[in-house]
Amino acid sequence: MLEVHQFACLSDNYGFLLHDPVSEETVCIDTPDADAYLREARHKHWQISQIWNTHWHPDHAGGNAAIKAATRCAVIGPAEVEKLGTAPDRLVKHGDLLTLGDWDVRVIDVGGHTNGHIAFHIPKAELAFVGDAVFALGCGRMFEGTSDQFWASLRRIKALPPCTMLYCAHEYTESNLRFALHADPENAKLHDYAEHIRKVRAAGKPTVPTTLSRELATNPFLRADDPAMQARWGGGDAVATFAALRAAKDTF
Repeated sequence: MLEVHQFACLSDNYGFLLHDPVSEETVCIDTPDADAYLREARHKHWQISQIWNTHWHPDHAGGNAAIKAATRCAVIGPAEVEKLGTAPDRLVKHGDLLTLGDWDVRVIDVGGHTNGHIAFHIPKAELAFVGDAVFALGCGRMFEGTSDQFWASLRRIKALPPCTMLYCAHEYTESNLRFALHADPENAKLHDYAEHIRKVRAAGKPTVPTTLSRELATNPFLRADDPAMQARWGGGDAVATFAALRAAKDTF
C-alpha cells in the first residue's frame, strides 16, 4: 500500500510525502517549506522523485526550486505555478493521468480558490490530495474564481467515492466548525463531529485527513444543494447558496 507521511509546517500547513514502497518513489504533495520536506524525507530514508503542486500560492509551491535543486526531482502541476517564476517540468490539467509506480492518479479541476487549482485522486488507494479546494468543514477562500466555477469543483469532489480520504492542506477545522454550527445548527451529525473534533484537538492531534462521507453530511459548503440549506441561506439554487455561505464565512 501507499504510505502518506504527514507533518506540520509553517504556521498551519500540513506537509505530505507520498511513498510507494514497491517502486521506492516518493512525491512531495505541495512544497510549503522546503527544509521541512527535505528533513522529513531524510528521516524516512526516502528519495524524493516528484513534486505535485495543487496551485500556485507560495505556501503550496514556494519550496519547489530548493527541493528540486537538492533532489533533481520532477515538478508536476498546473500552468499557474509559473507565476512563482519557474515552470513545472510537466503541466497537467483536468483529466490528465499520472502514475506513481503501478498506481494511477487522476488530475481533477477544482478551480475557485485559484483558477487553476487541481486535486490528485488515487482511486485504488481511496485517497485524494485536495489542497485548499476543500477543508474539513470548509472550503478555500474564493480569491480568483467565481461561485459557479467553485461549486462545479465541489461537485467533482462530491462525486468521488464516499470512502475517499481527503488530505487538505491546513488545520483550519476548529475555525470552520464554529461557522458550520452557525450555518447548519440543526445538523445532528455535525454536532457529533464537533465533539470528535474537540477531543482530537484537545489531544494535540490533527483533524486531517477527513473522509468524504463525513464531509458530505456535515460540511456546509458541500451541502449547498440541500433544500434545508437553501431554505436557510436563500438563493434558490446550489450556486447562490454556496455564494451566500462563502460570503458569510469571509466576514464571520
